[in-house]
Order: sequence, then structure tokens, then C-alpha cells
Amino acid sequence: MLPERGAEIHALRDRRTGVDVLFHAPWGLSPPGAPPRGGADGHRFLERYAGGWQELFPSAGDPTTYDGADVPFHGEVALLPWDVESDGEGLRCRVRCERTPFELERRMRLEEDALVLAETVVNRGEAAAAFTWGHHCVVGPPFLEAGCRLDAPVRTVTTIAELWEGTARLAPGQRTPWPHGRLRTGGHVDLRDVPGPEAGAHDDVYLEGVAEGYVGVANPRLDLAFRLEFDPAVFRWLISWQAYGGAEALPLAGSYALGIEPWTTRLPLGEAAAAGEAQVLAPGESFSTQLRARTGRAGAWPA
Repeated sequence: MLPERGAEIHALRDRRTGVDVLFHAPWGLSPPGAPPRGGADGHRFLERYAGGWQELFPSAGDPTTYDGADVPFHGEVALLPWDVESDGEGLRCRVRCERTPFELERRMRLEEDALVLAETVVNRGEAAAAFTWGHHCVVGPPFLEAGCRLDAPVRTVTTIAELWEGTARLAPGQRTPWPHGRLRTGGHVDLRDVPGPEAGAHDDVYLEGVAEGYVGVANPRLDLAFRLEFDPAVFRWLISWQAYGGAEALPLAGSYALGIEPWTTRLPLGEAAAAGEAQVLAPGESFSTQLRARTGRAGAWPA
């Protein structure tokens, strides 16, 4: 975990196999002071992105405006250094937002087969304030390869109205029953089946109707599975970034990765607040939730 980089979880290694399940961008971590990678239109999150697992708070998704403040792409906390200390059982990580009145605390501890994140948001301001929340958890090679299986207990596959990128394989503007996505070329594809980078595809897929609080990926060849568990009453959407070798625009060009990202809403904070989909805290009020990341043998958890 890298405190100075938004307390991102940069590596997550299975003890039995030694395999790190998280995505590591082929361009690697930029050294301090290095110029940003181009093409991100000022989106600092993308300019410095190198893989791993980031916290998206108090907004997830596009840049937005809330209560007169500009909130950047994927929120504030992934761009800020966090304070980290040992609490006897694990790590206590804290950050104070700069543009919104929130403090976020994450307590991290290891169990036998899991990393547990117990998280609490507090409104430190003098007026009620809203937030949205997401976890940008992305798996990649050597764990991710053709033949992996995506396990997501959802009902509906949604894509945005505009074409995601010229290499998108899924038709834009669709709402289809999981697990079948409608292809741009006609027909359907089973989104549970992960292709290799030779697919040359790049899609962002919104999975709606989360029935149970987990999402997982299994690699039968390695006999290894990764599972992220969460409260489905809090994180009601799954965002599946599917960079199957087709990302062309900088700074994501060359990525082979699969995002398994629980979000509270698919809307960024300003739009979510207007739609009544944001969580609101009164001054001094707090909100807590917990996530659990687990590794195990393929088939350890029934689909």
C-alpha cells in the first residue's frame, strides 16, 4: 500500500501461489516529479495511474461540480497523501478532503485468506454534505489471461450512449440481461468469459442490479480465484473496465486489465446529488462500511 499515492493498494499477493492478482500498467510507477503521461485532458487520476486498487471518494466517474466546488475525475482522495499508522492489529489510514468537508478513515487488517478494509466517513463541516463512493479495483496479468471467468451476481448490462473507443466490441446504448452483451458487429458475447489481449477490445461496462455483495474472477489454469466482498445495499453498481488489449488513447494504451469495481452509483457526485442517489451526512455524522478481498482456489466459492 502506497500512502503518498492515495493509499492505493498497489500489490495483492496470494500466499499459496505467490501470484499478485492486481493489474500493473506496462509503463510502471512514475518517479516523483516526472511529467504526466499525455492524453488525459488534465485528469490527474489517469495521468498518474499505474494499476492497482484506488479509493474513489467523494465522487466516482467524470469531473463534476457540487456545492460550488469542482470535484476532479474519480474524486479527491486518490490524489492526496494519507496519514498511516499502526493500530496494533493492522493499519489505520486517514485523509481529509480539500474541496469537500469529509474525512475518510480506512482500517486495514489481514486475516487468513482476506484483506479487510473497515471504512468510516465523517462530515467535518458545518452543513450537510453529500458523497458518492467507489473502489477502482483492477486485476491483470499474470493472474488475468484468456480462460479466466468473471463472476458477477447482477441482472443488467448497460453501456453508455456514445461509443467508448473505436476498439469497443460492445454496442453503445444497450441494456441487456446479464451475462450477454450485444456486440457492435451483431450477435452477443458471454461477458463471463475473459478473452486474451488478442481480442483487441476496450469497453466500459456498467452492471446493474447487484443481487449479492461480491464480484470475483477465477483462473482455472492457475487454480486461483480473487473475490471482492462488499455490502450490496451500499455499493449497488459494478463497473467493469474491460481493457482487453484494445486501449489506444493515452494514457491507457497497451493495457490488458479487468476492472471489478463496486460503486454506490454510476453517476458522479453533482449529478447523483441532483438525482437523489448520493449519500448525505449531517455535520459531525459518520457512515461506515466494510470490504473484504479474498484469494483462494478456483471454485472455492460457488458461482
